[in-house]
Amino acid sequence: MVSVVITTFNRRSFLREAALSVLTQDYRDKEIIVVDDGSTDNSFEEVRELDVRYVWKRNGGISSARNMGIAVSKGDYLAFLDVDDLWKKGKLSEQMGRMVENSNPVSYTDEIWIRNGKWLNQRQRHKKYSGYIFKQCLPLCIISPSSVVVRREVFDDVGFFDESLPVCEDYDMWLRITSKYPVLFVDKPLIVKRGGHEDQLSRKYEAMDKFRIESLLKIIRSGMLSDDMLHAALEELKKKCLIYANGARKRGRLREADLYLNLCDPKTEYTFASSLQG
Repeated sequence: MVSVVITTFNRRSFLREAALSVLTQDYRDKEIIVVDDGSTDNSFEEVRELDVRYVWKRNGGISSARNMGIAVSKGDYLAFLDVDDLWKKGKLSEQMGRMVENSNPVSYTDEIWIRNGKWLNQRQRHKKYSGYIFKQCLPLCIISPSSVVVRREVFDDVGFFDESLPVCEDYDMWLRITSKYPVLFVDKPLIVKRGGHEDQLSRKYEAMDKFRIESLLKIIRSGMLSDDMLHAALEELKKKCLIYANGARKRGRLREADLYLNLCDPKTEYTFASSLQG
């Protein structure tokens, strides 16, 4: 069975359409769990007559909502849908068929981007890949949470979403997963991502790389990376720290700039690598 976790917070106007995009999937062996992260807009009214399980919790952020969904789910596979996104018809059956056929523990699909009602083209940097794609995931998050299906045992192994990260929690998760597991890319646009909302999380933080740097430091220090992966992660850390430090310096935050510049120092790489080697 596939457990589909739909997360929402004060997005009542999106909820019913999102839930129906899952309910109308032709893949039958599924359960649908709506995790409401503390909404105050009576979101429940939109799905009260639908065949979904509704779980309300105190507001704790997107990671805590997804983690709640994982914790209460029963399926051998987990899938996610952010409430402002939609699944296309046949998404789940196509994905599950490919995963079973190829014995893949993780898969994701291509996507359609719509912002403020307009269709957007993806850039080259958002290109998707199959296989062991840890290096391709280092610059930015190329895997949309709304597109993935993951075997439960993967989360048992790498852990749940990091609730300390207000954003880039998906980047953090995919680094952990792709460092250990091959990923199947289904080259079909089977989800619709709708952006441009005033309350979108990415709009609240001017420097997203700050949180990607935190995730990079965490996985570098974890000891779980091969030498090749460690080198690639350290190189990406240097790039991001240099960019962030330059931005901080331009804004007059000199102490912060120096902190991130220190992480770009070759001695830092030696310290990290030596500590991992014991």
